[in-house]
Amino acid sequence: MTFRIYTKTGDKGKTALIGGTRVSKAHLRIEAYGNVDELNSCIGLCGDMQANPAAASLLQEIQDRLFTIGAVLAQDPDKQTKMQLPDLRPEDIGFLETAIDRMTAELPEMKSFILPGGSVAISSLHIARCVCRRAERSCVRLQEEEPVDAIVIQYLNRLSDYLFILARYTGFLAGIADRPWRPRNS
Repeated sequence: MTFRIYTKTGDKGKTALIGGTRVSKAHLRIEAYGNVDELNSCIGLCGDMQANPAAASLLQEIQDRLFTIGAVLAQDPDKQTKMQLPDLRPEDIGFLETAIDRMTAELPEMKSFILPGGSVAISSLHIARCVCRRAERSCVRLQEEEPVDAIVIQYLNRLSDYLFILARYTGFLAGIADRPWRPRNS
């Protein structure tokens, strides 16, 4: 039997959380994990454009963590499920911090705000950073209404920092200087 991608169960604007609870597709929980899914796709694109094999590998690892976050967010917080979900750990945040510190040690000091851009790879990382911030904001909004593990928000916050530094580092390795913002003062 062939697996079909369509079920038609969402045709009326509802979807199921892990645990079976049906909610509106406009629910904050759906928005939050949808933004994480979009971020995961952006990071896949960034990995495909990454010339640095170590960074590409780390981006793939991050995609795995984002699937974990998506699964956690897709679960009904009021129901126990038999499904064993993966977990996010403090070491995952530490891993990002270590990578940030390593790259920062090699980068020239940043003396002003910088404009996103310089190459397609750099710009894509900045787009991923912005999508990451949106995913983080979605999770914070959800947390105001329903339980969200604090580690999810911490991870997304650190991930956006990582993506910013990786964008700078990608440019650095390619010999592309940061583009400083020079505000018009007239």
